[in-house]
Amino acid sequence: MHSQPIDRQTGIWEHPAGGTPQAELFICSDWAPIRDYSQIILETPEKVYGDLLGMLRSSDLRIVNLECPLCSEDTPVFKSGSVLKGLPEHIKGLTVPSFDVATMANNHVFDYGTDAFVQTRRLLEQNGIRSLGAGMNVEEAARPLIETVNGIRIGIVNFSEGEDLTAAGDGPGVLGWEVDRVVDIVKGLRGRVAATIVICHGGLEYIPCPPPYIAEAFHRIADAGADLVIGHHPHVPQGVTIRNHVPICFSLGNFVFFQHTDLLYRKIGYMVQAGVSDTGLSRIRIIPYQILQDRLALLTGAAFSRFMTTLDTISAPLLTEKGILDAWNGFHKYYAHTGFKKEIANIMEQFSSQPEKGAAMFRNRLTTRQHYHQLVDFTTRIVSGKLDSAPEWAVSLAADWFTQTVDGQRPSDMLDNETDK
Repeated sequence: MHSQPIDRQTGIWEHPAGGTPQAELFICSDWAPIRDYSQIILETPEKVYGDLLGMLRSSDLRIVNLECPLCSEDTPVFKSGSVLKGLPEHIKGLTVPSFDVATMANNHVFDYGTDAFVQTRRLLEQNGIRSLGAGMNVEEAARPLIETVNGIRIGIVNFSEGEDLTAAGDGPGVLGWEVDRVVDIVKGLRGRVAATIVICHGGLEYIPCPPPYIAEAFHRIADAGADLVIGHHPHVPQGVTIRNHVPICFSLGNFVFFQHTDLLYRKIGYMVQAGVSDTGLSRIRIIPYQILQDRLALLTGAAFSRFMTTLDTISAPLLTEKGILDAWNGFHKYYAHTGFKKEIANIMEQFSSQPEKGAAMFRNRLTTRQHYHQLVDFTTRIVSGKLDSAPEWAVSLAADWFTQTVDGQRPSDMLDNETDK
């Protein structure tokens, strides 16, 4: 079921039956002109990409996740996590590297309401950037995008968890957690395109390995006929598995998305370069980088080798259902000692100081799959007396993702809440 892994020396995986690539494309994760990157993108947008810029410009197609509206609206919605926005002038941060496609199925694109979403989508269109994954109704949000690149037809599908009740129905929203629909869309693209890429914004934030429900969904999508499955939203890199010659990258980590932290795994990520021929996906290449205060920077030499070794470590559990479950339960054991009481206290504090915010946070724990699975599985293990049975390697791995700093130190355990996304 699992074919040849990615080459640690080059970051390349080649499809055993793949032809010579006729089109090269880059897939990048979360992009938001916020915090320290806001002014840089306004004044010198090319600077923020560092030595990745030339690589991006040389590609045939560039895809990025637009993680917030670019709008003039000033009133945010009440939601569980932080609210993010950029200005319309930040659009040049997307046009400088010539991004062609923006995925919009995520938990921030409606942070300032429907008008801000409409304004953002119009701005993208005016600048020649196609979008998908969100719309004025679910049919529009679910519509795949077909791009023809060097004569090769590529299908792109985008969905998310519909966090904070942003999933589209009869009204505006994103394509939410409708895995059956995504599977049908993938099957419907057979014969219409040479390759299908499915991009999902979902999963629990900051953990090293995906929850079982994410792994199961991504496996189903790969088995349905996708050629490449890409995940983002956890804000940290997660592993890669090759399932029946279909690469699944569970989380690319952050991209142009700055966080005020010195935690290592929130400061590194990777792009995926995909080569496609008329027979399908030919190869992928993992391209890691670090997120500095003023720009992105490619990881090279020893830093590249360390990243690939780390990628091997977090990819190994993905080879079996037991490995995925063990990693998930290792996080639960770590979370019990560092995060649960803090998270509950934070929600209760918000209820006292800002009831709408507290209610949104509590509601999100009930309605979003990442939080639902986390809390149900976590509390069930406590009730059944199985919490401490998680393997130590999995507990240690979770601790690394929450405590390892860029200077190699590991401070006292802490679990950040979601207010500093």
